[in-house]
Amino acid sequence: MDSLRGQLLIAGPTLLDPNFRRTVVLVCAHSPEGALGLVLNRASPVDALEALPELGETLASTPPPRLWIGGPVQEQSVVLLAEFEDPGESLMIEGDLGLVTDGATLEDLPTRTRRLRAYLGHSGWGAGQLDAELEREDWIVAPLSAGDPFAEDAEDLWPNALQALGGTYALLARMPDDPSMN
Repeated sequence: MDSLRGQLLIAGPTLLDPNFRRTVVLVCAHSPEGALGLVLNRASPVDALEALPELGETLASTPPPRLWIGGPVQEQSVVLLAEFEDPGESLMIEGDLGLVTDGATLEDLPTRTRRLRAYLGHSGWGAGQLDAELEREDWIVAPLSAGDPFAEDAEDLWPNALQALGGTYALLARMPDDPSMN
């Protein structure tokens, strides 16, 4: 399968894993060895300015300045997603969107980035694991344009991204959280 780097994975209606149910994941890297992504629509209750004061100026430019849950892998580590003016040594995903890499000078981020969002942990798949999930139709692949990774209303990204795809996907967007309650 071709690399899905820079694409969105929208959780399908049959994906019931609580880590990914009704999520939208940005694929940051995808190769035969595995994949890495960030859940874009799970906010944590933690204020990013309090948790990461060294990023105050940069995080303050991207409301709401809170930490987001990037996925169930290494939840104690912070991953920074940025829209770059000057990417430097960053891991670029698509266009000017990329990840701040280890060893980056945090003091330079306000001048190097336009927007920044901090995530606790990330999502990860081993070799062939994501491909198997795609074959089971656990995920709907969509272009990045279906959702803004810095949207203020990111909690609504799942229905909004499905709505943007139109057709039967728009019907899924209106599906109740618990269909038995319909």
